[in-house]
Amino acid sequence: MTLTASTGVTARALAPDLARGFMLLLIALSHAPAFVGDWDAGPAVLNAMAKFVKSLFADNQARDMFVFLFGYGLGQLAHSQQARGSDWISIRSLMRRRALWLIVIGFVNTAVLVPIDIIAVYGLTLLMLAPLVRARDAVLWRTGLLALVPATLLLAWQSVVAQAKPVTMAEFMEPTFGAHLVASLPSWPVETAISTLTVVPGMMLGIWAARRRVLDEPERHLPLLRRVTAVLIGVAVAGRLPAALLAAGVWAPSSTPVSWAVAVAHDLTGYAGGIGMAAAVGLVAVKVRRGRFTTALAALGQRSLTFYLFQAVIWVVLFYPFTLSLHDDVSFAGTFAIAIGVWLLSIALAEWMRAVGYRGPAEVLLRRMSYGRRRQAEVSPKS
Repeated sequence: MTLTASTGVTARALAPDLARGFMLLLIALSHAPAFVGDWDAGPAVLNAMAKFVKSLFADNQARDMFVFLFGYGLGQLAHSQQARGSDWISIRSLMRRRALWLIVIGFVNTAVLVPIDIIAVYGLTLLMLAPLVRARDAVLWRTGLLALVPATLLLAWQSVVAQAKPVTMAEFMEPTFGAHLVASLPSWPVETAISTLTVVPGMMLGIWAARRRVLDEPERHLPLLRRVTAVLIGVAVAGRLPAALLAAGVWAPSSTPVSWAVAVAHDLTGYAGGIGMAAAVGLVAVKVRRGRFTTALAALGQRSLTFYLFQAVIWVVLFYPFTLSLHDDVSFAGTFAIAIGVWLLSIALAEWMRAVGYRGPAEVLLRRMSYGRRRQAEVSPKS
């Protein structure tokens, strides 16, 4: 989701929006399988291939790309507000208002839609760390590196547990919508607070990159983008391949230390892969022409918060017992077809919104609540 300041669509840099649009595909591939009950139902070969792809490219890597772009958006916001003459106190207040409303939106997403939420985590992290948006580069790097070790260990622990017994949301789905509304609320505060730790490393690096306008002006940073893409994606593939082969059933760990080593390598290099993929999109943005698909994908990126929530709506409609209840009827591989279909539908809807001049309901709501109606009209007449 983008937290950038409001600008006209024509004034926006292409690369960050393309990255956000592509990121939504990875998120869909990561989330959709969580809503089916039996990961081994259906064609074994197709399931194994889907599990391999999910582990290698999506799990704990889509989120890290998301987090990096979140931090980048904060840097863009600060830069844009400073260019308009706002002082730091005003910018910090704006960020904290946004943070509070992100927490509210994330809470509603968890309660009403699905308990797989990153929005409130972003909000809480921003609420706590807003002063770091203007911290010195060295502080950003130190903070990110200090958080990287415990964040990786937390994710690795979750991965080791999942290796032993994969758990899906289907096991916790309530039979009625009323029960669903309250089921996730007791654990939401603690889970949200703990998850903030995993956001910090990518967020810090995203702020650092935004200061240098690496994705806003990728043509000025081609050597850096090439190195980052090659090195970080290479590291990610090497570090995540053992876990991907494990997920596909090609091999099994021989001991607990091996399980932990595989999990740590997978989740640590997920940060590298997420940032590497964002850099790769920056390279693509330099070469690609603004054709129909590129424009539509950028339109999706501009409305990433809306379509992140749109995905959650689709998961509820398709899989929950009080709706279509397909959680026992779709295979693991089948969820990939659904995820890709949802992403393509999102692109079409986002392009329609762009054509009619509508930014997106979630973006409009967040801006209105953050700026206030009068101020929001001043900074974003097109919203």
